[in-house]
Amino acid sequence: MKPDIQRELIPRGDALRLIGTLNAMKATFSDSAQKWQLLDESGHVPAEPSFTELFQHATGAQDLSRDVLRLSAEFAASPHSANRAGRATLAHLATASTMSAHAASHFAETAQTALGLPGSSSPTDQHYLNNRMVIDHATARAYLRHTSESLRDAAKELHSHLDLHRFFPAPSHRESPVPPPPRPSGRHR
Repeated sequence: MKPDIQRELIPRGDALRLIGTLNAMKATFSDSAQKWQLLDESGHVPAEPSFTELFQHATGAQDLSRDVLRLSAEFAASPHSANRAGRATLAHLATASTMSAHAASHFAETAQTALGLPGSSSPTDQHYLNNRMVIDHATARAYLRHTSESLRDAAKELHSHLDLHRFFPAPSHRESPVPPPPRPSGRHR
């Protein structure tokens, strides 16, 4: 049974590299959720929200989403995705991919709504558009946080998997043990 479990192990170096990548991406998503703001210091929508800045949030989120999708696809194509820990990690990566794609679309909707503000005719329309922007932008930021959490969970899964390595010594450079020296036969005189 031991060889079956050892075959299930993701090599330590591969797991550590992936954990490092996941932690860096997690931090980037979390930082972006904090940094990309719509509301001013007083908690209100600016009188003239910057379409350019809001569109940069959308393009930044799209770039981040593409990175998560690429990492997920690369991991899915690796032999590591076929074992228990790999499938669990891939499930977290799939969730992160979905969440990050939603973030990009909500940021784009926020920017699109900002374009409609100058043309709104009534205070009611203006109020509706402002509320829509706030909801879309807050939703996008929530998706960034959820993406960060999914990436964190994928890294945790790999950390737990690394604990299994403690129970199995690293394979030696030699595949077969050295045979013992021949015994002296009883025929010597």
